[in-house]
Amino acid sequence: MIMKKRNSAATVVVVVVSLALIVAVLLVFEISMSSISRQTAAGSSTPSQGKIWRPTFGEEGHGKKHVGKPVISCDRSHREYDMCSINGANVVDPVSSTFFLKDPTVSSAGSIVEKIKPYPRKWESFPMKRIKELTITSGPSGPKCEARHNSPALVFSAGGYTGNVFHDFNDGFIPLFITINSIYKNRDVILVVSKARDWWINRYKNLLHAFSSHPIVNLDNDTSTHCFPSATLGLISHGFMTLMPNSSQTLLHFRAFLDKAFGYHGLNHPPKSDSRPQLVFLSRPRGIGREILNQNEAIQVAKEVGFDVVLFEPTGMTSLQQIYALLNSSHTMVGIHGAALTHSLFLRPGSVFMQVMPLGTNWVGKMCYGEPARAMGIHYIEYRINMEESSLVEKYDKNEMVIKDPGRFQGGNWSFDVMSIYLKEQNVKLDLVRFREYLNEAYRKAKVFMDKMG
Repeated sequence: MIMKKRNSAATVVVVVVSLALIVAVLLVFEISMSSISRQTAAGSSTPSQGKIWRPTFGEEGHGKKHVGKPVISCDRSHREYDMCSINGANVVDPVSSTFFLKDPTVSSAGSIVEKIKPYPRKWESFPMKRIKELTITSGPSGPKCEARHNSPALVFSAGGYTGNVFHDFNDGFIPLFITINSIYKNRDVILVVSKARDWWINRYKNLLHAFSSHPIVNLDNDTSTHCFPSATLGLISHGFMTLMPNSSQTLLHFRAFLDKAFGYHGLNHPPKSDSRPQLVFLSRPRGIGREILNQNEAIQVAKEVGFDVVLFEPTGMTSLQQIYALLNSSHTMVGIHGAALTHSLFLRPGSVFMQVMPLGTNWVGKMCYGEPARAMGIHYIEYRINMEESSLVEKYDKNEMVIKDPGRFQGGNWSFDVMSIYLKEQNVKLDLVRFREYLNEAYRKAKVFMDKMG
């Protein structure tokens, strides 16, 4: 009898413990499911902020094993750019600027909606206001496909500062080169472009055709829906006139791409025995600032030093093919700081590039043109003017910070008002004696280059 009582008590204890364990497990499961529900609801309610990976499920239904890449993902962690990817069949409706996922297999927690402005200058509000926002959604499945493509879409904007040749390359073609070589190397792509104006397409047709042999899909003029097997929205940028930071892709690679685009393939021409190095002197239009007031005298000095001089003032109507042919066959380029110096990308490695730096432009001149030139193997020379060579001394006292110490005056604030002083109000009258010394250095380097490379 005593043994039976003990067994009954033990049984009761076991039952109580078992019930407690079951309750605990159910409580933990309820908390876990509640947390998952909250996370899922939060994730589907707003566009992603930061790096968000959206789940993909198998075709047999919800809750199946996670497979492959996320269908829609956005990376917003970079200062310069955002980038979104659609890893599945999609259709774009140009009228609504929306990319619809075709036959989505995403969880029923809610459809994914992402917004993106595909222009790599997101830290700067002024140009980004001019960029059309695009939408990506996982549902509904979207309109019927009217034009079907077998290659992925690479989507970006040619808005913002487009029209200024520096920004055309810095915010457009260099990021496009980086993105294609990072994501679509040796693969065919379709360029899908917002703000692809006719003049832009015509001016840069050689480059655009080198990136893709297909006609551009214009999100502003096209009303047909287009289907793609996948899509990337946005362009990768690593800063001013810079390619991959790990040196796997350098500006020399981009320069080789330019040779291919314009049909030169790195060919050089043997020099004639009586040849003089050719110097291209870039001229600026009058009345817009940073004009070299004694330009004719400076050109005469260059001729006396030993150069054949070509005076060149590129405009928006000048054929890029013509500019490339001129600079690719020259040995030296000289010009005052400005967007036209972007054409230094067309110089051959080993040639000479002299940048005349007005007051207050030392840092921006070096960043935009000096460092890229060195990265391409070009002999880079800076002619930093003295205050007596600047027209600003006629407006400001020499002891004012705007003249005496432009860097301190700017204080790291390259505002519109500051830019107006140094870029629009200022002209330059070169000290021809000092300028001749710099030209002599340029001539020695150019002569060696010409004798070697033609």
